[in-house]
Amino acid sequence: MPKKKAFALRLNEDMFKAIEKWAADEFRSTNGQIEWMLMQHLKQAKRDPKKKEDKTP
Repeated sequence: MPKKKAFALRLNEDMFKAIEKWAADEFRSTNGQIEWMLMQHLKQAKRDPKKKEDKTP
């Protein structure tokens, strides 16, 4: 599992509430919803992180 980096994210209250509601509708945590949204946009822009190949023999 990839290592996760913690950092502060400032959002306006209305945006946070909208994401929080969307997350609840999708049965995700708010953090999980934000991660999912970011990954969708990274994939759309063809900038998603490349998976490292397992080099064990």
